[in-house]
Amino acid sequence: MRNHNSGVRLPLQLTVNLIGTLLLSFTYYHINYQNHLTEGGFVGLSLLGKYVLGVSPSVTVLLLDLPVMLAAWMLKGKGLVCNTIISVGAFTVFYGLMERYSRLVLDFHDNLALAALLSGLLTGLGAGLVLRCGGASGGDDILSLLISEWKGIKVGTVFIMMDIAVLLLSLFYMPLRETLYTAMAVIVAGQVITFTTSLGKPKRVKKQAQPALAGRKEIPAAGKL
Repeated sequence: MRNHNSGVRLPLQLTVNLIGTLLLSFTYYHINYQNHLTEGGFVGLSLLGKYVLGVSPSVTVLLLDLPVMLAAWMLKGKGLVCNTIISVGAFTVFYGLMERYSRLVLDFHDNLALAALLSGLLTGLGAGLVLRCGGASGGDDILSLLISEWKGIKVGTVFIMMDIAVLLLSLFYMPLRETLYTAMAVIVAGQVITFTTSLGKPKRVKKQAQPALAGRKEIPAAGKL
């Protein structure tokens, strides 16, 4: 029997995906770019590749995204990959339009702490919304999701660890001050992603030990901390 809810769910997922992507585009251009905050993830690696090897970031990001997309297709199915392609395509369009037509300037150079806080809140919310609708904003987000499911770590925590690692490498070409404030934004974003993706979902209940059978001693089960 056909599920009539699917006719409503798919447009809703697409709408949430686009809202999250629009939020990411707005933040990356009007806050990160305009206030010279650097990037983590694959974008940060691509900038490092340009600095060290002289390779265009557009080429580096594609080379990093493709194997992750292929792995996600095999492990998670085409749904995640298709939603990610929509998000990446929409991000390119939104960011390009803002870059060309937006006259809004958000100057926080005298208060980078506020810029980092806003960046973390908005990028965390945007990425969280994209993840909630079954997509990702790029190959690094997919990789974080796969590692989260594989290791049982909160997805926001994986985001933080990956981005901090990239930011440490970014110190080769980025000033320490901007890098530290970007790290602050990354930590805030990771917490917001965890909150957004887990909101409304039932918490995992630890399995209770089964009552001991008569005549047998109860053996305590080992569990994770």
